[in-house]
Amino acid sequence: MGRALLASLLALQFAVAPAQAAEPERCEPKKSNPAIAETWAQRRLNVKSVWPLTMGQGVTVAVIDSGVDETHPQIRLAGKADLTNTSFRDCVGHGTAVAGIIAAQPRSDLPFYGVAPAVRLLSIKQTSGSLGDVSLLAKAIKTAADENADVINVSIQASDRPELKAAVDYAIGRDIVIVAAAGNVTNDDGTSSPAYPAAYDGVLAVGSATPDGGRSTFSNPNAVAVLGPGQDLSSTWTGKGYQSKLEGTSYAAPYVAGVAALVRARHPDLDQLRVRRRIALTADGANGQGTGAGMVNPLLAVTMVLPSEQVAVAPPVPPPLPASAVRKAVPPDQHAIDVATTLAAGGLSLAGLVIAVWVLVPMGRRRGWRPGSSGGSATN
Repeated sequence: MGRALLASLLALQFAVAPAQAAEPERCEPKKSNPAIAETWAQRRLNVKSVWPLTMGQGVTVAVIDSGVDETHPQIRLAGKADLTNTSFRDCVGHGTAVAGIIAAQPRSDLPFYGVAPAVRLLSIKQTSGSLGDVSLLAKAIKTAADENADVINVSIQASDRPELKAAVDYAIGRDIVIVAAAGNVTNDDGTSSPAYPAAYDGVLAVGSATPDGGRSTFSNPNAVAVLGPGQDLSSTWTGKGYQSKLEGTSYAAPYVAGVAALVRARHPDLDQLRVRRRIALTADGANGQGTGAGMVNPLLAVTMVLPSEQVAVAPPVPPPLPASAVRKAVPPDQHAIDVATTLAAGGLSLAGLVIAVWVLVPMGRRRGWRPGSSGGSATN
């Protein structure tokens, strides 16, 4: 998080403090547990098999949520911002749980760890309660984009607003992967409505999966790209402890955001579109309505060779050589050719004469220089 941004946000917080009610904010998150057990999600995804290749180094992930408890022993923040003008504290616990799923630091004495623990983790507090403001959500997305996030996790479902759509388009235009919860079914009649920003084009919408890879009954089936573990989960919690029996697409999204960070770290040349496409193409496969491409598969997402990414491209045509690099042909010198021909002919004649002398002179000497016989017999 840039120092200038943090300074401006703090200045704003202090400037508006006198106008707020004198009564201090109540911060009473659900009590945490001191211990945590290994979850089925960790066994199913087995992200440690990817860590020899990458743990997310060099990738920045922004968590837009209720804040993050940075005093937690497994949480390591690289930056934070409070857009609510309340405090940096997580008085809900939700943001701390999301941050832990993405990047909780592995410890030898604990079975819990995040998907990509080496990422730079940013906390952008958008709400201090269970409900938030859409305008602040849009502002938080733009803030994360301005802070050069590579991946943004939005475990929030909101209504469609022009300012929210504009913020999403702004972040996508800066080549950021936006991972958002597809939302939970909240209508009394069991029907579902699109949740935003997950339903916007260009956003990786995540539904909730059961341990067998199917869709959780509460998971919104609209616009789902992939599934992430979303029920019977445990994660980090406010108060330096842990919380169990967590469920919702808001906890499925950070599993996929962590995988997106691993992909971006391993394949830095891929833009946000190809990162999203790779995650979908390497998922475990659809398993009914609302499951998209199925459960996310970290190992395949990072390691699989996709033929579509190996398209052969013809080498560029080299530029023409400059005129000075090409020597023009020299016209033939006819006089030189005639002289050379005459000399060659004279040389051949001289050689023939030498050969003739070398053969004929010895023969003449043997005959006493007399003419040869005509072949008749002699008479006396």
